[in-house]
Amino acid sequence: MSSLAPLRRLADDLWVVERAQSFYGLPVGARMSVIRLSGDRLLLHSPVALDAELRAQLDALGRVCFAVAPNRVHHLYAGEVAPSYPGARLWIAPGLDRKRPDLVHEAVLTDEAPPEWRGEVDQAFFRGRPYENEVAFFHRASHTLLLCDLAFNFGPRAAAPTRLLMQLLRSYGRLGPSKLDPLLIRDRAAARASLERILAWDFDRVVVAHGDVQETGGRELLREGYAWLLAPR
Repeated sequence: MSSLAPLRRLADDLWVVERAQSFYGLPVGARMSVIRLSGDRLLLHSPVALDAELRAQLDALGRVCFAVAPNRVHHLYAGEVAPSYPGARLWIAPGLDRKRPDLVHEAVLTDEAPPEWRGEVDQAFFRGRPYENEVAFFHRASHTLLLCDLAFNFGPRAAAPTRLLMQLLRSYGRLGPSKLDPLLIRDRAAARASLERILAWDFDRVVVAHGDVQETGGRELLREGYAWLLAPR
């Protein structure tokens, strides 16, 4: 029997799967989201390794047609999608084409959703944070925001070293950016405008790549976590 966690349903047409992952030795985990679009087409957000068991679970949900590498850091397994699913197309974050020229992709993500998922999933490029160049996604039907590194949510289930670091950074037990995030901002006005666009979406649940899923109250918690960016200067 496999020890890997199976796909977990969060809402109609929305699933997640968690995998172990470390960042410079720190256990942070990784989470892929799966959105089922009209016509049983599947969109993979921040792909994880596609082992045989996971592929079988995905096949039971629909047809893997699209994948997104939402920022410049979340790309490790993006190249596995097309070999596993011939015909599936990949969209990548701005700047990832220069970092990973080997990734065959359909297009670079922008503020506008492509026709393939327009009307079902919205997206917004978070400007002013060039290290990540993250594109946030909003699944309309489930009122869910999908993020990678724009917010974390580490609680009691996190590994002990991760809990300790988050406590030292005053970022433990809550949804939001880490206390180091202001150091990543290079254009405050652009970042604030991007955040305001995201906060205008009607989301309640927030799925992060690292930490726990925030099932309810996500929009207000995200607003509180980014109060330092929203405050006038």
